Parts: sequence; C-alpha cells; structure tokens
Amino acid sequence: MINGQRAPRHTDERHAALREVACGRCGAVVQVTKFSPQHTSVQWSAEAMAACAEFSARAAGGERTALIRTCASLRDSIDRAVLEGRLEVSPP
Repeated sequence: MINGQRAPRHTDERHAALREVACGRCGAVVQVTKFSPQHTSVQWSAEAMAACAEFSARAAGGERTALIRTCASLRDSIDRAVLEGRLEVSPP
C-alpha cells in the first residue's frame, strides 16, 4: 500500500517469444529469448545437453553439467543470430 492506496499491479511484460538457436559447433538446439544485450534466457532440453560438445567434454573431465555456467560456442551462435536478425532483443 502506498499512502493508504493499494499499489497498482504490474504485469510481467517479459513475454518475448522463444526462438530456436542451433550451436554452430555441434548443432545443439536451444530455446532463447534476449531481453537486453546482457540478459539472455536459454532453455536447454535433455537432447541439447547431450548434443553439446562443450558440455560433453567438460562432463567427461568430471564437471557436473548443472554447474557449468555457459557454452562459449553457443554464446557465439546466439550473438551471431542477433547480428543476423534471426533473434530480436525484446526488452521487458
């Protein structure tokens, strides 16, 4: 409440469509939304995790995939998709 008035409800405007982006290195396909140049949401499927060359190599070295922050090859592919206009930056 603000000054005895109920605060206005704000809806979450982050409804940008997910787009498929394939990694240029291994072909793993993920669902991506960009909210800003710095904010990227990536949804990995089990198939994409299994296909990711970088995740596979790091997991073989003993790392847990849940703790791997990113795949550099996929990040490059996402950046390329933005530059080529295949993925839009959709601010909230």
